[in-house]
Amino acid sequence: MRKTEIQKLFSNIPTLTTERLTLRKMTKADAEDMFEYSKLDEVTRFLRWYPHPDIAHTRRHLAMIEREYRIGCFYDWGIVENSSGKLIGTCGFTRIDPYNFTGEIGYVLNPKYWSQGLASEAAARVIRFGFEELSLHRIEAKYIVGNEKSRALMERCGMKFEGVMRSSMLIKGEFRDIGVCSVIFSEYSLEV
Repeated sequence: MRKTEIQKLFSNIPTLTTERLTLRKMTKADAEDMFEYSKLDEVTRFLRWYPHPDIAHTRRHLAMIEREYRIGCFYDWGIVENSSGKLIGTCGFTRIDPYNFTGEIGYVLNPKYWSQGLASEAAARVIRFGFEELSLHRIEAKYIVGNEKSRALMERCGMKFEGVMRSSMLIKGEFRDIGVCSVIFSEYSLEV
């Protein structure tokens, strides 16, 4: 899929569904739900960004996301729990390389919903979308070494551990080791 086709697709980001979740476009109306988890140190401990200091910051962040959706350069969905209608996190592509048919996924989840398989469910659906709709050849995910729960999630989604890139990212003022997992289309199974 060409870059222009990807931009067109994501400028009207499709809604994805799973048994327990709906992955949909985020809006400023999601600010309270997003702020609930984005303000927590435990959520951002293994992420590149700092906790949101206040809900105004979250609203500005969501306004920026809405602008990026309009031009088709934001590839992340809001994760909504079907039973409550609450936004509980995000999942999507942090990067898509149309020339090499590769993508990188990422995810964040409200800790109230950890250890229920919801992040795995969302990530597996995004991987499926990447292979089926974007015709990707390879999908990878990265994690800061020490976040073994994230690596386990990747492996539950059919990804294989590839190794550690030593001191490869400057995150919050510190060079961190980054683990990489991936799945190739030929290894992918719809049953994951």
